[in-house]
Amino acid sequence: MLVKDRMTPNPITITPDTTFPDAFRIIREKGIRYLPVVNKRGKLIGIVTQTDLLHASPSSATTLSVFEVNYLLARLTVEEVMRTPITVPEDAPIESAARVMVENGISCLPVMRDGDLVGIITETDIFKAFQEILGSGENVLRITLRMPDVPGELARMTGVIADLGGNLHSVAAFYGADREYVYITFRLDGVDQEVLLPALEEMGEQVVHVCCI
Repeated sequence: MLVKDRMTPNPITITPDTTFPDAFRIIREKGIRYLPVVNKRGKLIGIVTQTDLLHASPSSATTLSVFEVNYLLARLTVEEVMRTPITVPEDAPIESAARVMVENGISCLPVMRDGDLVGIITETDIFKAFQEILGSGENVLRITLRMPDVPGELARMTGVIADLGGNLHSVAAFYGADREYVYITFRLDGVDQEVLLPALEEMGEQVVHVCCI
């Protein structure tokens, strides 16, 4: 799954001279949280978020009058509050986008193609993709095993499931504190829990969680 498969294409953009009230109005009316900032040539130069705008607003403790506040906000431009954008190419794996967001503590990434802005991907898009990978499905069995992280172990497990008539929907791997072991979550149908679990236990596998979703 690539970034271009989950991004919002052709995002709404603003220019650096967009005023604070206009940027806030766009965010409110369009129901979005992020606005890429482009120059007159359409090149990405920044990004402003709903949180950035809220932080730029005066607090309730200000001694300014409402007229003074409105005057100052009307003169404030996006250029004064925008951030330097961290971007991702459209053909990057979606997990790469997730890693960049986590490492930089951000919740969105403008998506680029040959230096041009073509989309935006957000943490919500990442969550939706993750939900599809490990999400629910009708009459689907979800099993998590703790397995030695050695070559061939996963293939052995999938072979057992296939031999029992199981149909795999997805497989995901997660590491815990002990890096010599890996937690593997299978989502499958076609085989009953009462048949599969004894077969796994007979092989000495450690089943740590089972549920039907």
